Amino acid sequence: MEFGKVDATEFDSIDFTLPPDDVETQRVLAKAKGQGTVKVYTGCAKWGRKEWIGRIYPEGTKEDNFLNLYAQHFNCVELNATFYKLPSVRQVEAWKAMVRPGFLFCPKFNDKITHKKRLKDADELTQVFLKGIAAFGENLGPVFLQTPPNFATKNFDVLRQYLESLPGSLDIFVELRHPGWFSDAELKRKVFDLFEQRGVGAVITDAAGRRDCVHMRLTTPSAFIRFVGNSLHPTDYTRCDDWVRRIGQWVEQGLQRVFFLMHQQEEVYSPELCRYFIRKVNESGFASLPEPKFANES
Repeated sequence: MEFGKVDATEFDSIDFTLPPDDVETQRVLAKAKGQGTVKVYTGCAKWGRKEWIGRIYPEGTKEDNFLNLYAQHFNCVELNATFYKLPSVRQVEAWKAMVRPGFLFCPKFNDKITHKKRLKDADELTQVFLKGIAAFGENLGPVFLQTPPNFATKNFDVLRQYLESLPGSLDIFVELRHPGWFSDAELKRKVFDLFEQRGVGAVITDAAGRRDCVHMRLTTPSAFIRFVGNSLHPTDYTRCDDWVRRIGQWVEQGLQRVFFLMHQQEEVYSPELCRYFIRKVNESGFASLPEPKFANES
């Protein structure tokens, strides 16, 4: 993942401390009246990594079996495949058939909609996308809409109109990338208020080079966190520790769901750090998740 990437020589000089919560976050969580329990979903950005053979996939594993094995280790996946190719019902049904009950796919809006059409005149493409992902049925998790880095605040009305065109029942999170959404206090308040009014979640992206995207504003009682690690640098672990503590605080305040999606600059290391996060969640006591086992472990 290139977004927010910095040179390795800079890691030790970056302040990775999580900012305080936005003042509206506690209100949103208190309004949800959570019961002190939370559903935790965690996984990687994809399953088709040959580098994971001999790690979470046994030696000799064929690519056709990657998803089935992946779903035995993790309970969700950030489905980037739908960003690059519009999903067909046939393809989605094939993916669905390979996972267990309770496993969730978090499909990303297709780039023809978000990056090429830039949310304008995209009705037909959107219908194709929505029809495809609907075939996931009970295995459909939140749908993830990523705006381009140059999708600036002048596009507020475009974003608003597009969100209003989507089915109200759609479980959707939006990732804002242009710095203006965070540097302009009035626009930041305006766009997050829009999300809250529409029942849309706000993606928090924790990347080394874009600390502004760690905005800590929850607009629903669910959190969707895209964590970008740095190839198992020591700060990857302390950052995960901090997230587990913050999520624990949110659970006490009323958080109902959290999706923690693991990225690495070198994705070969994502399963290791994801397992570390799962261990820390289990130690915290606010959830209990099965721990992934690697192929070389008994």
